Amino acid sequence: MASIVPPRETVSRDFARQWEGFVLATAEILYHLPDHPSLLQSYLWQDYDKCPEFPELNKFLSFWTREIEGRLHSVRVAHCGLIKPAEMRAVDGLYTLH
Repeated sequence: MASIVPPRETVSRDFARQWEGFVLATAEILYHLPDHPSLLQSYLWQDYDKCPEFPELNKFLSFWTREIEGRLHSVRVAHCGLIKPAEMRAVDGLYTLH
């Protein structure tokens, strides 16, 4: 039986990762400014990751706590599988363009 996964040499790395179950994950990271700890700064991180474990995000957050002075306040994660069944919806009218 043939594999449904496309050959790697014909598709981009990101597309191949989506076939392997990775989703596009976005994290909003709030952290305390090192010189002004009462102020928060926002940082957006985005990469393909495996839901719900998020190993890539956890690796990045481990690096952050080890190497960056800004203490983490909170992390909010959103993700979306870009390869999914087509979404269809009914329309209310018919429009003709000439």
